Amino acid sequence: MSFTLNEEARAMSSPHDPYDADRPLTLRCACGAHASAADHAAAELRARADTADFEAESNAFVEAALVKALFPQDAVRRRFLLAVGRRSAMAAIASVLPIAPLQAMAQEKGALEKKDLKIGFIPITCATPLIMAHPLGFYSKQGLNVEVVKTAGWALIRDKMLNKEYDATHFLSPMPLAITLGLGANATPMRVATIQNTNGQAITLAVKHKDKRNAKDWKGFKFAVPFEYSMHNFLLRYYVAEAGLDPDKDIQIRVVPPPEMVANLRAGNIDGFLGPDPFNQRAVFEEVGFIHILSKELWNGHPCCAFGTSAEFIEKNPNTFAALYRAVLTSAAMAREAKNRELIAKVISPQQYLNQPETVLAQVLTGKFADGLGNVKTVPDRADFDPIPWQSMAVWMLTQMKRWGYVKGDVDYRKIAQQVFLLTDATRQMKALDKKAPDPKAGYPKFTVMGKVFDPEKPEAYVSSFAIKRA
Repeated sequence: MSFTLNEEARAMSSPHDPYDADRPLTLRCACGAHASAADHAAAELRARADTADFEAESNAFVEAALVKALFPQDAVRRRFLLAVGRRSAMAAIASVLPIAPLQAMAQEKGALEKKDLKIGFIPITCATPLIMAHPLGFYSKQGLNVEVVKTAGWALIRDKMLNKEYDATHFLSPMPLAITLGLGANATPMRVATIQNTNGQAITLAVKHKDKRNAKDWKGFKFAVPFEYSMHNFLLRYYVAEAGLDPDKDIQIRVVPPPEMVANLRAGNIDGFLGPDPFNQRAVFEEVGFIHILSKELWNGHPCCAFGTSAEFIEKNPNTFAALYRAVLTSAAMAREAKNRELIAKVISPQQYLNQPETVLAQVLTGKFADGLGNVKTVPDRADFDPIPWQSMAVWMLTQMKRWGYVKGDVDYRKIAQQVFLLTDATRQMKALDKKAPDPKAGYPKFTVMGKVFDPEKPEAYVSSFAIKRA
């Protein structure tokens, strides 16, 4: 008997599946030495981390992330490295990018100003590095006693950061920009330390719309996104506008917390969503939706979520902040390795973290998945973990805020990007955040969104170039 990947997943999942989303994990692991399969997987990943030379690997990870972002096409990147050699390549890149400060903050340690911390997260795969640092002991290795707190929605994340109930948090990457600008909340300077994940989102439609694969046919559709200030909202708006639809007139866009998206799709309250995984794959698993398009097909390497905190926290606790950076960077380096993905799916699936079937998470993280249309696809970088907070990414987000009327008037794109996205200011003490002038050439690579090159040096021209806009 042959199975699709989704049928295979269902065949392995009984009604008493310990990974069922509504019940805690209770079964012991196969070896009998751990309380659960998740604990066994965590122990195996810890063992891999313990045998690694983190100093060397973190250096290599930062370098590889920078090179990949500058040369996103594999063939071009290989030709560049072969032509000039790794050492010459790093010297050239270091002349315009802060490789040394990023690496230094990943290694150098100082006395911690604060050890007991609360970090918020939303239960989605985007938060993988932040979450897995907890069961794998990466926070405790830095001398930190961290409580990772599952949170119901992004507005609550924002409010708890503003009220200083959380010390740091899982952000949607546009959120720190919006909060800093005072959009939807009192203006409070926020900072992005790392990007948590790239790609890893999709447009998912209800199964009844399998015959409507052209966005031009979506007039009157109701869509969900997780938050106004999200890449999901901006990418959905971009996508439908490219098809000739006005996202404010021709469709409805509603804010729905990610864990509620599949239920709303099933109930017919929405026709689709551009949302985070695992909920795209969960919709397929529950046979209520199909994956229309992965977000990487719109912008390969786009940022989604970020790890960040307030400017005030960094100024008061620079060494603690650097320790958090090291812990999350360690997680990102492990998460980026394909060989670790299946184990990570086990580690983050239990109730206290994502509370999702392991089979669903494995499909997302390994990139071998059923799309709900009868196909099994293999897309290894469906979800990826590139930590570099490129400031050109921030500029793009600001252009979309301007395009759709979230910000009015003149926008100092470069100043805001450099304040919030900590690429060029990643020094050991982090005390001169707004005083040290960064290299004006650093942090601004171009990239392509739906076939259109974005030049971060010309943001206003970019905004003006769109036929459908509010600006």
